[in-house]
Amino acid sequence: MSIEIKVPPVGESITEVVLSRWIKNDGEAVEMDEVIAELESDKATFELTAEQAGTLKTIAAEGDTLEIGAVVCTIEAGGATAPKKEEAASEPAAAADSKTEAPAKESKESYASGTPSPAAGKILAEKGVDPASVQGTGVDGRITKEDAQKAEAAKKSEPVKAASPAANTTAAAPAGARSERREKMSPLRKTVAKRLVSVKNETAMLTTFNEVNMKPIMDLRGKYKDQFKEKHGVGLGFMSFFTKAVTEALKDFPAVNARIEGEEVVYNNFADISIAVSAPKGLVVPVVRNAESKSLAEIEKAVLELALKARENKLSIEEMTGGTFTITNGGVFGSMMSTPIINAPQSAILGMHNIVERPVAEKGEVVIRPMMYVALSYDHRIIDGRESVGFLVRVKQLLEDPARLLLGV
Repeated sequence: MSIEIKVPPVGESITEVVLSRWIKNDGEAVEMDEVIAELESDKATFELTAEQAGTLKTIAAEGDTLEIGAVVCTIEAGGATAPKKEEAASEPAAAADSKTEAPAKESKESYASGTPSPAAGKILAEKGVDPASVQGTGVDGRITKEDAQKAEAAKKSEPVKAASPAANTTAAAPAGARSERREKMSPLRKTVAKRLVSVKNETAMLTTFNEVNMKPIMDLRGKYKDQFKEKHGVGLGFMSFFTKAVTEALKDFPAVNARIEGEEVVYNNFADISIAVSAPKGLVVPVVRNAESKSLAEIEKAVLELALKARENKLSIEEMTGGTFTITNGGVFGSMMSTPIINAPQSAILGMHNIVERPVAEKGEVVIRPMMYVALSYDHRIIDGRESVGFLVRVKQLLEDPARLLLGV
């Protein structure tokens, strides 16, 4: 018995997907619930599984855009059919003919009209004279040494002209390969592009900067990282400190955690923090729910779990929607400073950057400290300068005195 495998509903707002990859090939045997293909929407990647064991018969091709409910393939009950082998057709006789024909043609034309003698050919090549432009006076119109010398003298007396592009294509051609490659934009990349342009066009986005002395956090991590990992089973990273500092600062500046809906401002009494993660198919922002009530260990575990899912393209739509504030860390790629773009419909985003040892002034002395630039991009329609600067200063204070994160002061 044959059954049809259709595109399943993958989200309330998703009407079509792209068949990004066949995992099993046409004619292969598949098991019940085995993953046979990957479907990609504008928000996430989904796996398509076999609904019965049997032989796969593909209908859609990789790269096809399919509506929800469209038939992707069928599965025939029973064993797999042996794959067909294509035999490449060879034409040795034709190849041999083409090889023997060329020398014969050349031998006939070797003494044709306009062919220079060896001595004449050497003169023409050295002086850059085209043999086709020389009238030969030798036997059967062959170009003699004297013809070449006359052509050389005539060329010297000619006025200098711009070189013909056609005559100098070989000399003007740049070195190295000049190939191009075109790829169709994935649904995820198209959606990201549209959202970024929309944010730039529809928000009054500004960015404010500050710098953080990371030595206190680095000292704390160095002192307790072994005990922390032994007790909680996860490493103590910078992201948990920044997430915790953000959630505390959001309590003091609620407008940074709000959003605009029509003519209303919606304030959130919780902090769902979106963490930007680089995935194989692009940037995704999974959400740590109720981060304000989580400990450093709980935040680290949540971030690690979401990051692993992102790298394996296993994030669900629910795990990537509904954030109230975003943190992005360009520092892992070496970025020193940037202006991150707001993740709509949120109103602000915090950018972390790389840590660089720089000379700074402390108590009247110049000392070397591991410093990080931080950037807050915000929608000026809802967040004023006082609030944006105050929020970033509060984050800085909490990070430079991490005991405050534990004491809540």
